[in-house]
Amino acid sequence: MTNLEIWLIALSLAMDCFAVSITSGVILKRIKWKPILTMAFFFGLFQGLMPLLGWVGINSFSHLLRTVDHWIAFFILLFIGIEMIIESFKKEDKRKRINPCSFKIVFFMAIATSIDALAIGISLACMGYQHFSTILYPISVIAFVSFAVSIIGLLGGIYFGEKISKKIRPEFWGGIILVLIGTKILIEHLFFN
Repeated sequence: MTNLEIWLIALSLAMDCFAVSITSGVILKRIKWKPILTMAFFFGLFQGLMPLLGWVGINSFSHLLRTVDHWIAFFILLFIGIEMIIESFKKEDKRKRINPCSFKIVFFMAIATSIDALAIGISLACMGYQHFSTILYPISVIAFVSFAVSIIGLLGGIYFGEKISKKIRPEFWGGIILVLIGTKILIEHLFFN
């Protein structure tokens, strides 16, 4: 696999992180570096960790992961997305917003957006990446790109979000995006794998 192919794979994996980060930035409304860096760190960490887990597990339990990974991602994103949609219809003073500063929310979003990266690790093992030293570069690129794209998405959501949040319900559209990402993951695994 060429360097360009590795970077393109990393960028395609990071698109889910980017969409969730934009939504989280809209909800944050202003720059808060601790939650921005925390979310970007965990998105990058899990995007890099999942291919490693897929690569490690190829010989022992990959068949078990392939049968449920898409369902896990789907249900986590569906749950968070539906909660956001429901909250968007409540009056402003009654809303319980999804808090992108919450460690629990960030943790589950990081897992949910990275589960499809397990397949990349399995693919890398099948393509001849047999030693840890050979897999280290691709997973480092994936983690770095996801980290960077998440920061860009968060800052973009913060910058543009205030201008549009008065006209639209960011929680509603954020919930829709999460449900769509979960559905995309489910459809890809059920029909195109």
